Amino acid sequence: MTKLGKFEKYLIEEFFDDYRAGALSQRTFTRRVAFITGSMAAASAAMLLVGCTPEEVPRSTDPMPTPSPSPSGTGTASGGAVPGAKSPLSVPVGAPGLVTETVRFPADGTNIYAYLARPESGAPGPAVLICHENRGLTPHIEDVARRFATAGYAALALDLLSREGGTASLDRDAVPGALTAAGAQRHVSDFAAAFDYLQAQDFVAEGRIAMTGFCFGGGITWQAATDLPGLKATAAYYGPSPDLDKVPAIQPAVFGVYAELDQRITGPLPALRDALAATDVRHQLTVYPGVDHAFHNDTGPRYVEAQATAAWNDTLAWFAKYV
Repeated sequence: MTKLGKFEKYLIEEFFDDYRAGALSQRTFTRRVAFITGSMAAASAAMLLVGCTPEEVPRSTDPMPTPSPSPSGTGTASGGAVPGAKSPLSVPVGAPGLVTETVRFPADGTNIYAYLARPESGAPGPAVLICHENRGLTPHIEDVARRFATAGYAALALDLLSREGGTASLDRDAVPGALTAAGAQRHVSDFAAAFDYLQAQDFVAEGRIAMTGFCFGGGITWQAATDLPGLKATAAYYGPSPDLDKVPAIQPAVFGVYAELDQRITGPLPALRDALAATDVRHQLTVYPGVDHAFHNDTGPRYVEAQATAAWNDTLAWFAKYV
């Protein structure tokens, strides 16, 4: 099997946890791993490595799954509440006082599409870049953008699969594989272009741009913190840590959101704490008790209102201090 990269391994382990917890069927788990690894032989080997039994893995000679168009489109332009949203923080489409639209900007010779939500006043203020989960740009992430807009930010949520036709054009199970195949550096480069786009807007105050991301997006946010010095602050939600040798290069004030029960991500935290403590990087890493991975996503099964709200308020406080 081809050696798995950092994000490929992270996603396969996450999907294995979901499969063991009953949140994913064996078929869906197998399809997602196959799309990530690129072959059934590699999928079989990867599934064995993360803990599947020989009876649970596909045969190496089985055909690759056939991608099909996603049954759910990206965006909530029809208005109303966000499907599945349970958080009291949720902001419905069409909420008064906000302007929302799909925008595009150039990056490496192509156009990147993004969902923009901002205060209706148009007065210059802070901005935040948002990196979605491994599901791509979803109505939930657009809701998060509107939450930031309600708090006074111009919030830009990128579709990192714009080059592939956009999240809505892909088989839902193929989305994670497409994101990992693109590579973290492409995603960070797209956020660099998004930073420039925001900085050129009249409604963004000079130099006041932050970034946040969730799960896969938390990992990209950590990567951006090491590579995009113009950011004022970041908030990475339960994403894989950056390479420790890159930690001294971090310039923004970094806030890390972690879940006590998420040992796959929270377990290595002491090494990151030590690496940050050895630098002058302004940082705070908070472990929220009694919750698991993805506890902030109120459309998912692990959502916990009290801790999700606490993490959100802590993020706003961090940005208020440094952005």
